[in-house]
Amino acid sequence: MNSNVSSSTRRTSTASAVPSWRRSRYGFALFFALSLVAVFSALRALLFLQFKPDAAVSTADVAGTFLHGLERDVFVALLYTLPLLFWFLILRERWFITHWQRLLLRAGLFVFWFVQVFLLIAEYYFFDEFRSRFNTVAVDYLLYPHEVFINIWDSYPVPAVLAGCAVLSAAWVVVAFQLFRHAWVETARLGARFLAFCVALALCAALASTLNLKGAHFSTDRTLNEIADNGAIAFAAAWWTGNLDYGAYYKTMGKDEAYQRARRLLAEPGSQFTEENNSIRRRVAGDPARPRLNVVILMEESLGSEFWGCLGRTNTLTPEMDKLAAEEGMLFTNLYASGNRTVRGFEGVLSSFPPLPGESIVKRDRSDNVETIARVLKRDGYNTVFFYGGRGLFDGMRSYALPNGWDRFIEQKDFPHPTFATIWGVCDGDTYSRALEEFRELAKTGKPFLGTIMSVSNHKPYTYPVGQIPEDPNNHTRENAVKYSDYALGQFFKAAKQEPFWTNTVFVVVADHGARVYGSQSIPIHSYEIPLVILGPAVVKEPQRIGALGCSLDVSPTILGLIGRPYDTLFFGRDLLRGPSGQNRALLNHNRDIGLFAKERFAVLGLKQSVEFYAGDPKVAEITPLKSPTPRELELEKDAIAIYPVADVLYMIRRYHLDP
Repeated sequence: MNSNVSSSTRRTSTASAVPSWRRSRYGFALFFALSLVAVFSALRALLFLQFKPDAAVSTADVAGTFLHGLERDVFVALLYTLPLLFWFLILRERWFITHWQRLLLRAGLFVFWFVQVFLLIAEYYFFDEFRSRFNTVAVDYLLYPHEVFINIWDSYPVPAVLAGCAVLSAAWVVVAFQLFRHAWVETARLGARFLAFCVALALCAALASTLNLKGAHFSTDRTLNEIADNGAIAFAAAWWTGNLDYGAYYKTMGKDEAYQRARRLLAEPGSQFTEENNSIRRRVAGDPARPRLNVVILMEESLGSEFWGCLGRTNTLTPEMDKLAAEEGMLFTNLYASGNRTVRGFEGVLSSFPPLPGESIVKRDRSDNVETIARVLKRDGYNTVFFYGGRGLFDGMRSYALPNGWDRFIEQKDFPHPTFATIWGVCDGDTYSRALEEFRELAKTGKPFLGTIMSVSNHKPYTYPVGQIPEDPNNHTRENAVKYSDYALGQFFKAAKQEPFWTNTVFVVVADHGARVYGSQSIPIHSYEIPLVILGPAVVKEPQRIGALGCSLDVSPTILGLIGRPYDTLFFGRDLLRGPSGQNRALLNHNRDIGLFAKERFAVLGLKQSVEFYAGDPKVAEITPLKSPTPRELELEKDAIAIYPVADVLYMIRRYHLDP
C-alpha cells in the first residue's frame, strides 16, 4: 500500500513539474492552432521564394505579404480550432479522461492533418500552374472528380505525396500527445469550457469582419496579393461567388444610361438597331444572294500565342500553323481571350457574351436558350454538329451546346475504338478524323453546315500517340503536347484540302485561352493573348496579318461578316474587319475581376464596387497601374460599368436570345 501511494505521489509530482499550459486541454488547442499558422506561413514563405515577381520587391510589400497573410492564417486557424473546442465543450468530464476518447481524438486529428498537408501540397502545385491560390478553377475541378483525380494521378507523384502526408500527420499526433500527455487528467468546469469556446468564436467573428473577400488586396502586384491570401479563404470565396448578384457587388449605373452607352459601343457600320430604348438587338446588313459557306471552328485547348512562331516565339512550337498562317491564312495578331477557362472560351467565341464575374454562362442555370453562332446559322438553314474528345458532362458542354443550336454532340463515348486517349478524352487526331468523316457526309446533303471542334490533347498529363512527332510522350511536357496539337492540326488541313467542301468552307482556328496566367495585374492581360487564324479559299484570297485589337467575343461576328449574309444579332462582339479599329476593345475576366481594355487603357472592376486603372500596350511591355485616372480613363470605366450590367440583366431575365 505504501508503494502505491509512493508511485501515485511520484506521478503527481512529475505532472506538477510540467508547465500548466501543457497540462491544459486548451494549451493543446492553442498548440493545434499555432501549428496551423506555422504551416500556412511556411507555405507562404515557399510561394514567395519560388514565385515572387521578377522586379524588385519593396520592404513594404514583403512586410505586407506576410502581415496580411498572418491575419488570414490566424482566422482560418481559429476557424479550424472551433470544432476541437466544441468537442471539449460537449464531452462529459468522465469521458474526457477515458482511453477511447484519446484514441478517437488521435484518429480524428490524424485524418485532419493528413488532409491538411495534402491540401497544402496541392495548393503549391496549383499555384505553380495558375499563379493563384485556390480559385474558381479549383471549384470546377472539385465538381468533376473523375477527370481531375485521374489527371492528378497521371501528372504528379501521388503515392509519394500520400506517404509523406501520412508520415507528417502521424508525427504531429505523436509529438502533440507526448507534449500534452498530462492534459487528459486535468478537469475543467462547464462554465470555463463554454467561455473558451465563446472567446474563440468571438475572435473569429471579429477577424471575419476585417477580411476582404477579394483577397489580401494590399499591393498593386497581383502575385503578391495571391501569396498573401489563404487557400481556404480563397476557395470559399470562389465557391460562394460562383453565381453572385452582380448589382450587389459591382459598380452600376442607371438602366437607361447603361443601355444608351451599350448601344453606342455596339454600333458599327452596316448594322442597325431594330428595337428602341433598352434593347441591343440589331440587323447586320449583307447580301442574301451570297452563298451559304460552311463553317468549321477548331477551338484549341490552351494554345496561347506564346507558342506560335508567327506571333513572336523564336523557337516555335507550331510550325504547321505558322506555315498555314504565312502562306494562305488570315492571321489576327492582337487578340485576347475572355478568360482563362475553356467555358470562358465557349461563351466568348460561340456566344459573343461578356465574361461576367462568377461562373461562365455555360455552367449557369439560365443557359438553355442563349444566342450562339449555331443559332444564327440554323436560322439560315445550316446543319450543325459539335465534336468534343472528352465527356460532354464536363463543364456542362453538352447541356450548353444541344439546346443552343447544335443538332448533335459527338463526344468520347461516340468513339468506340480510339487509337489513343487520356483521362481528358480521345486524342486530337482521332477527333479531327471523325470530324472530317461527318463533314463529308454533311456536304453530300446539299445544305451548309457548321462544325465546332474542341480539342483536349494540350492538357495535363500531356501525353499523345507514339510516333506522331519525334518527341517522347512519356516526358509529359506541355511543349511536346503543343507540338502534337500543331501536328494534328497540320494533318487535319492536309486531309481537308482533299475534300470537295474545302473550297466553300470557312476554317477558323482559335485558342479557348492561354496556357497559364502570369503577370502582376488583377487581370494579367499579356498572358491572355491567343491566336486566331482563318483559312479557306472562299474567304482568304491571299495571306493577311490583321493587327486590330479584339477578344474572344469578336470571333463569331467576324466569321459572319466574312460569309457576308444578313442576320439579326444580340452579340456583344464586333466584326474585326468592319469599321474603324480605333473603336475595338477587349472584355476580360480573371476570378472575380472583370475589365475593359481599349486604346492602351484598362479599367478593371472588382468586388465592393472597386475599380483599378492601367495604361500601356501589353504587347510591348507590362502595363502599369494608374493612381490618378484622367477623364479618358473615367470614360472607359463608365463604358465597363455599362456593358457588363446590360449583359447580366439580359442573361438573368432570359432575354439573351432571338428564338422563342
